[in-house]
Amino acid sequence: MTQSWPERIVFGRKALTVADRLVAAAGANEACGLLLGPRWRVDLVWPCRNIWLPAEDRPRRFAIDPREQLLAQKWARLRGWEVLGSLHSHPGGEPVPSATDRALAVPPALLVIQGVAEMACWWLPEEAPPRRLVWRMEDSQASCGTRPHAPS
Repeated sequence: MTQSWPERIVFGRKALTVADRLVAAAGANEACGLLLGPRWRVDLVWPCRNIWLPAEDRPRRFAIDPREQLLAQKWARLRGWEVLGSLHSHPGGEPVPSATDRALAVPPALLVIQGVAEMACWWLPEEAPPRRLVWRMEDSQASCGTRPHAPS
């Protein structure tokens, strides 16, 4: 089967602002979040708490609570969006998928990594090396970058 991937990823300005703040707030630990929006447009970064155990490994590892993932999927579905992928940081390194990132991802997957100096988007296909994607920011009124309250 031929694997298809997006040609580019578009980020709303507010979603990028939330991503930057999420990474800054995590400090020396890996930040993590989910990317939500319509197909290949990130309009919302859903901040998640890094629950990796043991906690002392969080500067090099991250894990998102599965309940958090389900809540984000439900919220997105109610709006006609989807969970496009995940975001995490490499506080001391480059924005390149590590062996652990590749091993723990469920392909195909969109992975956004914030490194020390730049952000990079990656497509992790099944049985192929990671593919770096072009991304751009679009300033749009449709963008919303703050995490919503859970639906009742």
